[in-house]
Amino acid sequence: MQLDNWVAYYTIWNWNYMSNIIHIKNMVCPRCIAAVSNILKDLEIPYVSIKLGEVELPTTLALKKKLALSIGLQESGFSLINDRKSQLIERMKTLVVDKIHHSSDGLNIKWADYISEKLHLEYKYLSSLFSSVESITFEQYIINQKNERVKELLVYDELTLSEIAYQLGYSSVAYLSNQFKKVTGMTPSQFKKSIDKNRKSLDEI
Repeated sequence: MQLDNWVAYYTIWNWNYMSNIIHIKNMVCPRCIAAVSNILKDLEIPYVSIKLGEVELPTTLALKKKLALSIGLQESGFSLINDRKSQLIERMKTLVVDKIHHSSDGLNIKWADYISEKLHLEYKYLSSLFSSVESITFEQYIINQKNERVKELLVYDELTLSEIAYQLGYSSVAYLSNQFKKVTGMTPSQFKKSIDKNRKSLDEI
């Protein structure tokens, strides 16, 4: 087994013992954090910290409490992630969503370096894992999320297309428009005329 694969295997294996960290699917916005926080409070489950896709508990969660939490999360459209590879993929998605939709920092970054640094794994392994489980490549997932953010900003109507292109790290308005049309079938201008129709929620991406 190559060194990179050993590192990946060890990291996933080691997470089995990080049982005070629980991973939750479909946490994609600040409202989701508030919703999960309320579920934990209702079940009297204390937590150290909570962020998109992840909750840190002070101690290991007892099986009965974990079952109750699983039921409570499902009733609100969330779910616990127990499979380690699925946890990795969900972390990748969460990092992308958080960076594109909820960060005030610019997006002039190298995604491969950013994801690899955050998850402490080789990007080649992560990208391959994502593609093997999801129906699209990780690169296409990023493009889809950026397009959804473009749609949001067009709906808000507070920025020019040039400002949107700069904020999302596009090299030019033309590049943004071409990528947007390739995915949506419309130019940003055409989309703006059909606003409020059939916009995907982040949970469905």
